[in-house]
Amino acid sequence: MNYVTYGGVTIGLCLLIHQLVTWFPGRKALMKDPARRAAELMPFLLGWAYGCLTTLGVGGLVGLISGTILGLSNWLGDVALVWGVGGQGDQQAGAKVFVPLSGPGLGVVLILTVAFVAAAKKSAYGQELKRGAWCGICLGTSAGVAGFAAVPLATAATVIGDRAYGAF
Repeated sequence: MNYVTYGGVTIGLCLLIHQLVTWFPGRKALMKDPARRAAELMPFLLGWAYGCLTTLGVGGLVGLISGTILGLSNWLGDVALVWGVGGQGDQQAGAKVFVPLSGPGLGVVLILTVAFVAAAKKSAYGQELKRGAWCGICLGTSAGVAGFAAVPLATAATVIGDRAYGAF
C-alpha cells in the first residue's frame, strides 16, 4: 500500500475545494433546485470513489499508475508546504488500518477501470471524473474523514465481486 503525506492530503483537499468552489451555483439557485444542483457533483464523486478504490492494495498497472500519481502528489504537496508556507515535508498522514480488497473486489476495480477510462475519454464530464479520481487517490488512505470512506467502498467492491463471481 502506498502512504500519503500531509502534502498529498493538502493536494487532495485543494482539488476538493476547487471543485466545490467552481460548482457552487449560489444560495438562490441551490435553494430553488437542490437535487439537480447536487447531481452536478456526481461525476466528481464517482471519480473520487474510483480513485479511492485504486489505492487500496491494488497492484499491477492500475496500482502502479495510482501509486505514481500519489507519489507525485505527495512530492508536489510537500514542496508547496515547505516552500509555500514554511512547513515540514514527508510527514505521513495515512490511516493506521485499511481494508484491502479481496480477489473478487480487485476484479470489480478492473471492471471499473474500463468504465472509468471509457467515461473519461467520451463523456462531457471527463475533467470532473479525472479531478475526482486524483482527489480520491490523494485522500483515499488518509486518516481523516475521507479516509474512513475507503472502508465502505472496499467492502462494497468486495461484496459486489463476491456476488458477481459467485464466491460466498
